[in-house]
Amino acid sequence: MHNLRYADEAKKVLAEMKKNDHGKKKLKKIKKTLDLLKENPRYPGLHTHKYKSFKGNNGEEIFQSYIENRTPGAFRIFWYYGPDKKDITIVTITTHP
Repeated sequence: MHNLRYADEAKKVLAEMKKNDHGKKKLKKIKKTLDLLKENPRYPGLHTHKYKSFKGNNGEEIFQSYIENRTPGAFRIFWYYGPDKKDITIVTITTHP
């Protein structure tokens, strides 16, 4: 099992979602995805893969996991392993770029 850490951007996104009804509906899906990510980042339903367009602040490889699929404005979680061995840092949660 991994420990989840949240970058400031991810914290900000989650706080904003709690403020409106549309965001609150997404939070249930996000929580489920975060639970799966914590248990097994390679869980098939997450469709986790490396995201090559950018790296973390210290050169970390960024991964993308699906919250939704085949949905207009589908949400994704961007994350990396670290800073400690059992940690996953959530960079941001956003719509599919």
